[in-house]
Amino acid sequence: MKYDISSALQKLTPGAEWVLRGGEYSGLEWIDGHGHNKPTAAEITAKIAELDAEEPMRLLRVERDRRIATTDWRASSDLTLSSEWSEYRQALRDLPSTATPTLDERRDLDLSSVTWPTEPA
Repeated sequence: MKYDISSALQKLTPGAEWVLRGGEYSGLEWIDGHGHNKPTAAEITAKIAELDAEEPMRLLRVERDRRIATTDWRASSDLTLSSEWSEYRQALRDLPSTATPTLDERRDLDLSSVTWPTEPA
């Protein structure tokens, strides 16, 4: 589990005010004065599970975006982008719809779980 109660609360109730003592729901003091309702323990647990399940795809997008960014200069207005580079960049953009990434034992993206397109020479 990479996410915790704090992460879940930030997603469930952005801008809410609370204090968490000890990392357990019983230590959650709800002090919000902006109309946010205190989420139940079940809602928080469900959000943590959702965030954990989304983590491989989130990390895939981070790595994919990094790889696209390293090629952005090739697509500048004063250069002609070759079809090989255009296809490579498109293949990177398509990865979220075709890949099923997994995490390694450290909960980082297992790069070997994704078939990355080969960068043109």
